[in-house]
Amino acid sequence: MQPSPYNQDLTTLLPNASNPKRIPRSAHCISRKHISPNALHVLYRLKNAGYTACLVGGGVRDLLLGRVPKDFDVVTDANPNQVRSLFRNARIIGRRFKIVHVLFKSEVIEVSTFRGKMNNNTLISKEGRILRDNVYGGMDDDVWRRDFTCNALYYDISDFSIIDYTGGLEDVQQGRLRLIGDPETRYREDPVRMLRAARFRAKLGFQLDPMTEEPIARLGGLLA
Repeated sequence: MQPSPYNQDLTTLLPNASNPKRIPRSAHCISRKHISPNALHVLYRLKNAGYTACLVGGGVRDLLLGRVPKDFDVVTDANPNQVRSLFRNARIIGRRFKIVHVLFKSEVIEVSTFRGKMNNNTLISKEGRILRDNVYGGMDDDVWRRDFTCNALYYDISDFSIIDYTGGLEDVQQGRLRLIGDPETRYREDPVRMLRAARFRAKLGFQLDPMTEEPIARLGGLLA
């Protein structure tokens, strides 16, 4: 098993790591009227059951850019079985990392549990690729497991604020695509991130941060 930097202290690597910014509703443009009613239903049911519930990922990023999100992803401190118990129309899927799909007539809301630091339950190949990863934690662990800073913004349904650990809001505003953590390690963990970087650059018109771009030419063979 290979060691991972995500068991180390990364709070010196990113601007708000040890003291995340909480951007109040009055200081950002995301409105509930632009969020899918089904996603809101999931968020509020989790919240009313006593769990933390946030939108995260591309949906938050796209709303900040004034785009219509393709889908909405929810993250929570409820584990998959607890999530499934709240929704009759839900199923647990996934082997590498278990998530819950809450099924509606015309939409699927994906609900994941905050991911924790890698431990002995994490299986990593000799190339550094994560093969199994059902390790749960809190938001302050989960953020380091996400790929790009622009996808690591949490919209908290409890007060409609955005929580930013990594400077992702500024990166969205500047049109910058930046990996969280050491780029080579992150690409080795999941080589598909190199394809995602190219796709986001084309789709969003973002510029790749130089440190994020540099390893791609060297590591492209991992995609073979």
